[in-house]
Amino acid sequence: MPDVSRVRGRSRHDLNAIARRVMTELGLDPDYPPAVLAELDAIRGAAPSDASVLDLRDRLWCSIDNDDSRDLDQLTVAEPPANGGVTVLVAVADVDALVRRDSAIDGPATTPPPSTPRAASSRCCRRSSRPISPR
Repeated sequence: MPDVSRVRGRSRHDLNAIARRVMTELGLDPDYPPAVLAELDAIRGAAPSDASVLDLRDRLWCSIDNDDSRDLDQLTVAEPPANGGVTVLVAVADVDALVRRDSAIDGPATTPPPSTPRAASSRCCRRSSRPISPR
């Protein structure tokens, strides 16, 4: 694994350059193919409303993402149930609502390391939470 210990105190731009270099050194392509970018450009907003989606926006969700992140693709909230204890809810971006299986975007998202273009997950995460389906 490449040494990235000297990144302390560097700007976000420097970290992006380091990440690109490390990906390349590990044999990974840091750029999305043109077909992925074309499909992404065709996504114009959030998916249409769906009656099976639960609107849980009244909860105080939190994320471990950076404070400037726009792709909040996983959120958690803990709340006390009526019988005591704690219930932890996890919300996961419903990328399937906008990205077709076996599409150009789906390819990079399902091959190691999994990676969905940031714009796709940020457009999906504007939706409410829905039950997780196996993928």
